[in-house]
Amino acid sequence: MGRDPVCGMHVDEEHAAFKVEQGGKTYYFCSEGCMLTFQQPDVELKKLRNLAIFSLILGLWLMVIMFVHEPPFFSHHIWGLLLATPVQFVAGYRYYRGAWGALKARTANMDTLIVIGTTTAWGYSTFVVLFPHLAPSMEVYFDASAMILALILVGKYLEEVARGRASEAVRKLLDLQPPTATVVKEDGSEEIVGVETIMPMDILRVKPGEKIALDGILTEGASSIDESMITGESIPVSKKVGDEVIGGTINREGSFKMEVTKIGMNTTLQQIVQMVEEAQLSKAPIQRLADVVAAYFTPAVLIIATSAFLGWYYVAHSSFGFAFTAFVAVVIVACPCAMGIATPTAILVGAGLGAQNGILIKNGEFLEKARSLQAVAFDKTGTLTKGEIVVTDVYGNDSDKLLAEAASLEKLSEHPIGAAVVKHAQDKGLILFETKNFEALAGRGIKGTVNGNNYVIGTSRLMTELNIDTTAVQKKADELYDQGKTLAIVAMNGVGVGLIGVADELKDNAKEAVKRLKEMGLKVVMITGDNKRTAAAIAKQVGIDEYVSEVLPEDKVKEIQKLKENGFIVGMVGDGVNDAPALAESDVGIALGSGTDVALETGGIVLIRNNLMDVPTAIELSKRTYSKIVQNLFWAFFYNTALIPVAAGILIPWGIQMNPIFAAGAMALSSFTVVINSLLLRRWKPRG
Repeated sequence: MGRDPVCGMHVDEEHAAFKVEQGGKTYYFCSEGCMLTFQQPDVELKKLRNLAIFSLILGLWLMVIMFVHEPPFFSHHIWGLLLATPVQFVAGYRYYRGAWGALKARTANMDTLIVIGTTTAWGYSTFVVLFPHLAPSMEVYFDASAMILALILVGKYLEEVARGRASEAVRKLLDLQPPTATVVKEDGSEEIVGVETIMPMDILRVKPGEKIALDGILTEGASSIDESMITGESIPVSKKVGDEVIGGTINREGSFKMEVTKIGMNTTLQQIVQMVEEAQLSKAPIQRLADVVAAYFTPAVLIIATSAFLGWYYVAHSSFGFAFTAFVAVVIVACPCAMGIATPTAILVGAGLGAQNGILIKNGEFLEKARSLQAVAFDKTGTLTKGEIVVTDVYGNDSDKLLAEAASLEKLSEHPIGAAVVKHAQDKGLILFETKNFEALAGRGIKGTVNGNNYVIGTSRLMTELNIDTTAVQKKADELYDQGKTLAIVAMNGVGVGLIGVADELKDNAKEAVKRLKEMGLKVVMITGDNKRTAAAIAKQVGIDEYVSEVLPEDKVKEIQKLKENGFIVGMVGDGVNDAPALAESDVGIALGSGTDVALETGGIVLIRNNLMDVPTAIELSKRTYSKIVQNLFWAFFYNTALIPVAAGILIPWGIQMNPIFAAGAMALSSFTVVINSLLLRRWKPRG
């Protein structure tokens, strides 16, 4: 399967739009003229597996021959040269290539140690075979060099298999997009076409049980959509005309038509895949430290290995073979393979686990930083609240009659509060009346005649201007004001007779999310542009003790800076354009998936379920992932350092010397341990 990095189309070679052959190579292109790249991880894995089997067979064959008293056809030494040489330069080619690359960069890496250790063993043994009269010892180490490479390759293969399991999240996401979709033509006929041929504004037919091919807007019909594979939300979501649908989700019931709005890399699914891939390939800050340690570690190991050889041969006057064995064992056992994969494997699993739970972490830096957060700042509108004005209270002697007559006036208004009042009346099934003498009073309210009565609906300021007596509703008005509600006072024939309270309702899990963050020891603040009275009411409802109100977008940045100046590592949670500067200024910007493109682009973590409980979950995932990184580095360092003295011969007085083959086994085991430890992270489940 190939994917073009520009248009994002997934096409196999057989279905590519066209191909060009040049210089003995074939280049494939999609229908947009973009060149496709084909990744074949299975081929690489099979190649690695075959090399491991090849080297293991020759290595074991060689060891068996070494135990045969008189092998057929050739001597032990010739058999060793014949069997070990292919392993050294065919199976071991990848390590020579890696070591050469490091040498050109004037550094040393794990490949350097493998090459030096095995080449030294093979090279000296070859010297003994070709020039026996010049060799200081007749011992050969062909079996050691062959088995070392065999065990390293087996360990590498097992590591890649495990890492492949860790990246299942991305593969599962890619598999969500169906290869075909049903397009509705202008004449009403329908045709099944490849998804790569679909363009924006095309109309698709989606039948029950089918996967939705691309993002779009429902234009006809209604349905219940299973979005769990994208958002993690297990309950199907009802959709009606005008609602957005996401590519990769499943239509559970009802046939509907939709207009395509996004294709290629612009779709929600492809953006999620891209974010997860980038996060899994990125480096966390702690990885840079590991890289620095590894860069110094390799030269240090070579010095220790050389010192061990010289010490045993010249100082302790041991045999050349004994000293040489110590040199090879030190070089091989100290290979920092495990150290090199300690961080990437944990990030690979952590980022994939986040994606499965609706948390997109853009790179390893944010994955690591989130664990250190000390303060979390929330925007209010659209973040702690739903961002939609709804009627919360209707107060009067006959609330339904009051609502119906008020809605009859408000239906002629263009104000958002008016729209909320009309919707509430319609939802209750109330019949609206004819309105006469309607007049909009800009910024204050409306007035008109309904059922022969003169109504005025608006702010307390408007009532004062018109000398309307609101004594009968004032006590209730003060009560609702203290709850952070916005009020439309209803006056009939010059007297206040009722109240309609509207509010931007809290999200269902806002209070629980704030409570969880506090339990984790974090400082929680709210930064909003709303007035102080409303801000105080919302903060009280969700349990936030500290808030800043009437803040302009540029001032939100200043509030984040103040928190940082006070020594806090700050996370900012927001969803709008006005939150983007604060998201960028914070140490970790957390954007809600329902937010604007600017906010999503600025945030380091994206919560695609818009569930505020995912804020503490993201922090907990960061802590778990970082914990795995630390554990991995510990085990890698433990293996690499604890066994060096043993390989150098510190236990010789007790009759224990490490064979280079066992050193290779220990090195492979360390890498495998690190990968398995990272995979254990997959058992983690978010709370709640």
